[in-house]
Formats: sequence, C-alpha cells, structure tokens
Amino acid sequence: MSNDPTTLRNIGISAHIDSGKTTLTERILFYTNRVHAIHEVKGKDGVGAKMDSMELERERGITIASAATHCTWAKHHVNIIDTPGHVDFTIEVERALRVLDGAILVLCSVAGVQSQSFTVDRQMKRYNVPRIAFVNKCDRVGANPVRVRNQLREKLGHNAVLLQLPIGLEHDHKGVVDLIEMKAYYFEGAQGQQIRVDEIPANLREEAEAYREEMLDQVSMFSDELTEAILEENVTTDLVKRAVRAGTLSLQLTPVLLGSAYKNCGVQPLLDAVVSYLPNPKDIENKAIDVSGDEEKEVVLSNSSEDAAVALAFKLEDGRYGQLTYFRVYQGILKKDTFITNVRTQKKVKIARLVRMHSDEMEDITEAAAGDIVAIFGIDCNSGDTFTDGTVKLSMTSMHVPDPVISLSVKPRDQKSEQNLSKALQRFTKEDPTFRAGVDPESGETVIHGMGELQLDVYIERMRREYNVGVDVSPPQVAYRETFTQEATYDYTHKKQTGGSGQYAKILGRIGPNDEADFSFEDKVVGGNVPRQFIPSVEKGFRQMLAKGRRLGFPVVNVKCILEDGAAHAVDSSDMAFQEAARAAWRATYDKARPRILEPIMRVVVEGPSEHSGNVLTTIMQRRGMVIGSQEDEGMTRTETEVPLAEMFGYATALRSATQGKAEFTMEFAKYSLVPPAIEEALIEKANEEKKAAGK
Repeated sequence: MSNDPTTLRNIGISAHIDSGKTTLTERILFYTNRVHAIHEVKGKDGVGAKMDSMELERERGITIASAATHCTWAKHHVNIIDTPGHVDFTIEVERALRVLDGAILVLCSVAGVQSQSFTVDRQMKRYNVPRIAFVNKCDRVGANPVRVRNQLREKLGHNAVLLQLPIGLEHDHKGVVDLIEMKAYYFEGAQGQQIRVDEIPANLREEAEAYREEMLDQVSMFSDELTEAILEENVTTDLVKRAVRAGTLSLQLTPVLLGSAYKNCGVQPLLDAVVSYLPNPKDIENKAIDVSGDEEKEVVLSNSSEDAAVALAFKLEDGRYGQLTYFRVYQGILKKDTFITNVRTQKKVKIARLVRMHSDEMEDITEAAAGDIVAIFGIDCNSGDTFTDGTVKLSMTSMHVPDPVISLSVKPRDQKSEQNLSKALQRFTKEDPTFRAGVDPESGETVIHGMGELQLDVYIERMRREYNVGVDVSPPQVAYRETFTQEATYDYTHKKQTGGSGQYAKILGRIGPNDEADFSFEDKVVGGNVPRQFIPSVEKGFRQMLAKGRRLGFPVVNVKCILEDGAAHAVDSSDMAFQEAARAAWRATYDKARPRILEPIMRVVVEGPSEHSGNVLTTIMQRRGMVIGSQEDEGMTRTETEVPLAEMFGYATALRSATQGKAEFTMEFAKYSLVPPAIEEALIEKANEEKKAAGK
C-alpha cells in the first residue's frame, strides 16, 4: 500500500438488520479478488459469509461484532468495516463510525427506511460521516427504489439524488442505467463479474432523460462550473462527478445507487462511487485535545504522515495470541518494533506485531501511515485510548456510549465455572463498553448489564462455548431509579462522646426534587456558622447516599440538597462528623420528601403490514405503552411508541404471534418516568418479601 492518503478510503457498511450488508461486503471482496468464492450468510454449503467469522454469527445468520477487511479497487486502497444491524449491538456501529471517513447506507428496496435506519443515520450525523445510499434487493417482489429515495428525503431529511435507474425490477432485474454516463450496465457471467456497457433501452430512454434533468438540477447547486455548463449545454461526466463529490463531502447530498448484491448486480458501480465520491483522510478535519498544559485545548490534526504519530484504539478483541487492538492512525506513521505512548496512562509500549485485518485472518505489515486502519498485538489498553510517538500529548475525543438498560443475574454452577466466568467477564467488559458486569453489594450476585436481551443472550452463549462456563441465569432486572416529589426540611445534630475528643456537627436545610440535574448542592450558609472547610464534607455525605435509595435500593436521581445553617464545635467538629451528620439527615428526611420510583421508558418503533396495525396497538396498550406517532406508507405502518422497559420482556414473541411473524421492532432508551402508584406498591411489596426470604 502506498503512503498517499488521497488513494485511501475508510468506509463502513451500515443498515437496518437484514438489509444485506454482509452479502454486499462478500460481493465487494469477490470483485476486488480478496475472496475467490462467494458464500452466503445462511448458505447451504455451511461455510457462511467471510465477514461473519464467529461460529454464533454463522448459526444465527446475523452480524454480532463488526469485522474489518481491506481491498483494492481502481488503484485505491479501501478499508471496510461491516457492522451489525441489530440495535443491541449499536456500539459496534458507533465505534466503527467514530474512525471511518465515509459510509454506505444500505436500504432494502422493498422495506425502505426502517427503524434501525434512523439509528444508523443519527450515528452518521453525530460523527459527520458523508454517505452513499445503496438500495439493495431490487430483485425482490415489491421492489421500488424510487419510493426508497423519497423515504430518504421525507423520513431522514436527506437531499437524496438518484444516480442510477433499474433495468427491470423483481425477477426481471438485470442491470442499471447510469444517469451520469447515460449508459446501460448489464452484469453477466456466473457471478456478475462481466460488465456489458450498452445503449439505454428504448423503453427507458424518456424516463432516464427526465431523471437526469432532475439529478443535474440538484447536483448543480454544488458547482457554479456545472451550472454554466448546463446553460451552455456542455455538460461533461467529470464536471458532474466533481459536483456530486462536493455535495457528498459537505453532507448536503446523498447519492443513491441501486442493485442486488445477492444477484451480483450493481456492486462494481458502487465501488466506483466509493472511490469517486467518498472522502479520503485528507478531506476530513479530525480534531484532538492537547492535554500537555493546564488547560485543555482543541487542535486540528494534519492527517499527514510527516508529523508526530497519533492513533486511536477503537476496538479490542481477545485473539489467539493475546489482545488484538484495532487502531485508526490519524497522523504520522506507526512502525513495527518502535515504541508508542498511551496518553491516558503515559506508559510506553512496543509495537511487536503490526497486522492488517481480513475478517479473522491477518497479514503482517511493517508500517501503517496516516489514515490507515490496522491492528496491533500484545498492547494492554482500553477501548478509546489514544497513542502517540511520545513527542506530543494529544487525546482523541471519546465516542458516545449509550447506557445499558437491561440486567441479568448470572450464577456459576461450580468452582471451575466461577474462575472461567471471571475471565470471560473481564474480557467482554473490556471489549464492549455497553456490556458491564459487577457484584450487587446487597445480594452478592454477579449482575451483567447490556443494551437488550439478544446482546446478553449472545454473551452468555459465548461464555458457555468459549470459556466452558456453566451458568444459571435469573430473569432480567430493570434499572429503576428513586427520586423526591416534594421539598422537606432537615435539622440534625450529630453528637458523640466516647471519652477524649468527641464528634459534633449540626446542619439545617432542605432536600427536594431537582428538574435540572441528577444532583446539585447549594451552600446558603451565612455568618460562618458552618466553617468553610466542612461544607464540602456535608456535600460528600449527601453524595454518598445517592447510590442506594431507601425504597427499593436503587440510585436516587434529580435531587437538590440545600445547606442553610448549622453549628460546629471548636474541638469536636471534623470532616467525618459533618459527613455523618449529612448521611443521618438524609435518612431522617428521606420519607418526608415523598420518594417515588422512576422506571426507564423505551422508545419502541414497531414496523409491520398495515392490516396488523390494530394488533400491534393492542400489544403496546397491554404493556402500558403510549403511541407517539404513526406513519403509513404503501401497506406498511411504522408506529412510534413509548413503553416501560419492565413491560418489554418477551415482547418479540408476543409481537410475532400478533402479526403472524410479519412485524419487527427496535427499542432504545428514551427517559425515566414515575411508576404508577399501584405498580410501585407491588414492587415494594415484592422487594420486602425477597428481603424476608433472604433473611430466613
């Protein structure tokens, strides 16, 4: 690979589940000679797609972990990351987009913009990633790429422009019309590798002219040169492509291409579009934070191989030979056998082995230049750490990590399983920031937290297979919170005399609800009744009580603590005395402030045929759900709702039963909301019964 960043493309392939991302990646690898035979995601040969290297992925026919590979097309080096579509593995998409320069948004020609398409699009916008849309599955019954283009505009707010038209749809789909070149492309041969370029069929000529006019009209907004050329009727292919590239890089235009990856149709023009329209590392402005001084300041990286090396560790894997760390090099060069410094820990580590990934295979390389995505063996670090050559102290900005919303209690069946469980949890929590594990201090149980039932199910299955861990799993526990609904005053004196110097602290003030933050502390003491050095002690005492509420034992949020007055003793007052006074005041005032339970409310989006929309609404209402909005589009209804997480367990089965398996849903955390009084009473009663049972 050359060190010229302009011939480099770092792209991700993202979409709603089952849109054909992995199938598309398989075709890209075949046409760029990276694999020499095509295997399907759920193929009869049992091999499975190259990018689904995990045994579980091949069994279930879904992508669980993002996989990196690379290929060469038109003398350009392309790094590709194939990401999962399922919302439970959203962090895999998040961290891939954090380090990529461009993306292909894959959409199904029949289903169009689906619920997970919204999440993926939101993630692309968060990291300012330019994208090309590829309307896949044009061979399927009901395919309508123009409708999908319209949905991109209406639902996602894209300035979507068709660069191609299909030659035939459904079982007649055999090629595409290129509206820039005004030529017809047919994909022939056993696996579509022979491209025949021909004149546009007569029956499509008029339609192609109309769509080309529309395309030129939209694209000319990004090029004055092209606007002049249109007026002078002197439009060249090069001018149009430059304008499309300018619009795409400015995130104000989304080129739309189409085809069928499964039927080997339209993939090569998509690769041409990646090279022509998506950015190279030089086109993207990457920023880091200079942490060398007292004040952190933002700096723009040069993206040049000549400058000091800066690289981000964005993904960890426990490989056969130890920890494998995926890096994106933003500046400078990483060389084998040289030392790099972890900016967070200031530890120097040696690059013993530098590799380029091809799914689960790797090839050794001696250096990686700015813009490249590579992996290093044997480096102990966390996901999100920045490494430099030691001459600069720069830290890349962190990525957005959503909070886990579901918990499971896992119990090892024997002592050997206990040791292996510890190893498995250590590895998985390091690899995946959304998967967390810990011991519940009250019950002593090991609790794992994640983004959804499927994610936790996959990790438990991996524990069994990869670590031979026998575990018993208890029903999921919802992450409730506690809060106050009215203000209450406290007046507490902490006095203890045990011979010698005692403890004395008196505090007065108010505790109540807080709409603006999880916790705030206000010091309103006048006249120095509470010495200044003890005011932080009072705040610390209150903060310590937030971890565990007194109703269900869940964290307390949205609290305001105000200290108004107090008293101290010249000898007996201390930091510990005021901390204890705050803790005791909290305990004494807790019930007066009318505590209530909050429950996590999920944004649930259900998509399915319109004839089942009544059944869908019934399933939502039965779960205390509230409908936010509903859209109907050509026989498909998309219902947006808010439902308490506690009611969502087992919803997938209920939804399948109610819609003959035709509807699907995605959910993500929306907010916390008060639990209805009757349910709150039931929760408290259940918690009390469990305490009694544990005490026997």
